Amino acid sequence: MKGTKDLLEFWEDQVRHSHSSSNYFFRKSPSHYHMMLLVMNSYKQDEKLSVEELKTKLFKTSRPKSALIINEACEKGFFYLQKTAEDQRKKNIKPTESFVEEFENYLKKLREISF
Repeated sequence: MKGTKDLLEFWEDQVRHSHSSSNYFFRKSPSHYHMMLLVMNSYKQDEKLSVEELKTKLFKTSRPKSALIINEACEKGFFYLQKTAEDQRKKNIKPTESFVEEFENYLKKLREISF
């Protein structure tokens, strides 16, 4: 029962901070959350992820809708675009340092919940 209580407290804490963090943005839709996980997975694996690859990997999301979500995430300071050296038209998407820190704190709190 303690695990359920911990999870409830974790959720309530996340909601309390949702107005000032990425919590609200990345929970708007499954596509938003999926995008966050794809970008962070690429970051953690030290792999490059181009904007076009990200648009392709987002399931059940049109390319125009994907582009809107990507642009909004960049405007809000969660991600940024980095031009590639070999092709200036191609841009890789990366998480900002502040978002990486926020994401790490999120995972740390999740891991602390015992079931």
